[in-house]
Amino acid sequence: MTLRVLGIDPGLTRCGVGVVDVLPGRQATMVEYGVIRTDAHAPLEQRLLMIAQGIAEAIERTSPTAMAVERVFAQHNVRTVMGTAQASGLALHAAAANGIPVGLHTPSEVKAAVTGYGRADKLQVQTMVARILGLDELPKPADAADALALAICHAWRPAVSTAATPVGAPPQGSGALTPAQRAWAAAERGGAPREAAVRARAARSPRLEA
Repeated sequence: MTLRVLGIDPGLTRCGVGVVDVLPGRQATMVEYGVIRTDAHAPLEQRLLMIAQGIAEAIERTSPTAMAVERVFAQHNVRTVMGTAQASGLALHAAAANGIPVGLHTPSEVKAAVTGYGRADKLQVQTMVARILGLDELPKPADAADALALAICHAWRPAVSTAATPVGAPPQGSGALTPAQRAWAAAERGGAPREAAVRARAARSPRLEA
């Protein structure tokens, strides 16, 4: 059974949105990605309304079976974290309103799941996301790539865990390779499905921009 995950990288100016389909064997394919942008000079309530509408449209358009949202954590810039928290709340509300299960993941957790390294930079995340999904170009902007990474991280999490295992640690009996490393190796061998063109710009609402 295919799991369709909607990843949300919350932000007030740019809210990343990414949708992936993942098969039981952890083979992932991209459905769409982009960002919901708002004008920094617009009233806060209008900006939040645009984000809420963009998320609602993404749900209606793609019918996800799960949602992954970046867990908000404390930052030195209080204004930035407040905007992130507000956008995150909108995503959680939309998920609850549509009966969609939600997973919250920290940035380091997502980086470790996708790249095998919890301190990977933006380019490393974009590169691995492109390899995992078999894309012909790096997903941009970084907010959209992060949303795809969130979706992949959520889909790759163990369905049932009998013991606490550090994020990014090699699964038992896997030949000491993480899911990200196995996906990378498959992509290098040409095993990952390739797309003739990135489908992110197809079936996209006006609110969702690449």
